[in-house]
Amino acid sequence: MIDKHGGDFMEAAEKYVAELFREDEHLGRAKKGIREAGMPEISIQPAFGRMLTMLVYTSGAQNILEIGALGGYSGICLARGLREGGSLTSLELEAKYADVAQRHLDAAGLGNKVTYRIGDAAQSLAELEQEERRFDFFFIDADKQGYPVYLDYALRLARPGALIVADNTLLRGRVTDPDKQGPSVEAMRSFNERLATDERLISTLIPAYDGLSVAVVK
Repeated sequence: MIDKHGGDFMEAAEKYVAELFREDEHLGRAKKGIREAGMPEISIQPAFGRMLTMLVYTSGAQNILEIGALGGYSGICLARGLREGGSLTSLELEAKYADVAQRHLDAAGLGNKVTYRIGDAAQSLAELEQEERRFDFFFIDADKQGYPVYLDYALRLARPGALIVADNTLLRGRVTDPDKQGPSVEAMRSFNERLATDERLISTLIPAYDGLSVAVVK
């Protein structure tokens, strides 16, 4: 049970963190470019972006699969954590979004680490499976109804010890509201429940911002 001051505390804590850890010029450029391109301003929160970099770096991941590129903000965070020779494969439905993302990674000096695949993510994932590709880090931040499908593919494409990270898993509190029953909410509840109970995974959900789920494939 959250006390009546819980919301105020979280808001103050998130503001404190934002002021303490300033965005650098490359991430700021990505945010500005996304806005100027008229794209949805729904990139991962900066604090979680830094966590992505840390998770990639500390895990030693060399082959990352990102599902949902948008304008490259999360791509920069992921690619920054790669060691020498590491690569990022990013799936994006919209070619124009991938173009914006590529420009932002190029400007950050990371463009040579990323390859974009354009089209429906489920189809791209099926192609990667046919190609027998394997990954040791997954970041999911695309259409919310697709999260259960993306988890299925991640488990099949994962090397042992791979990390699966997913953003927006609280859907602005809708997943915790029993009166909310839309398809995106139901899909996210299913995703969260599976992540919490699948015996192949060690997982958690961080209840800050809009929720970040993190799992390790055993």
